[in-house]
Amino acid sequence: MDSLDPQTRERIGAILADLSAKPGPLLLVLHEVQRVLGHIPPAAVPLIAQTLNLSRAEVHGVIGFYHYFRTTPGGRHRVQICRAESCQAMQGEALAAHAQRTLGIAFHQTTPDGAFSLEPVYCLGNCACSPAVMIDEELHGRVTPERFEELITARRGQG
Repeated sequence: MDSLDPQTRERIGAILADLSAKPGPLLLVLHEVQRVLGHIPPAAVPLIAQTLNLSRAEVHGVIGFYHYFRTTPGGRHRVQICRAESCQAMQGEALAAHAQRTLGIAFHQTTPDGAFSLEPVYCLGNCACSPAVMIDEELHGRVTPERFEELITARRGQG
């Protein structure tokens, strides 16, 4: 298992110092580590477990249970495709397949150039405009395969 560099260890230590005294702090800590680092490094699990007096298996179990948490760095752009019923009824499955072909990756993966991560999400709250896609923090409704291509192309040059 990789070790944490001193700066990363310090950042995680600060998060733990700030949140470990709160009731049921594991989810709070994991969310904050991911917010700060962009993912939860596997080497952070022993430090988190020890500080919160949990087993490594408990921490791994929570990370693995929630699809939100990443153990590898994500792409520069986060592409979320709604997989809920309303979007499925409006060609969401075809859109998801198209997105995977366009990006050349499956859900929970990042393109080799590090530009895009593709994630399923179970409701973006935009049901009236299904199918919905969120790219970074921008919500898009009634996304067709053609519109998806336009959205991705617009972001390719953004770094």
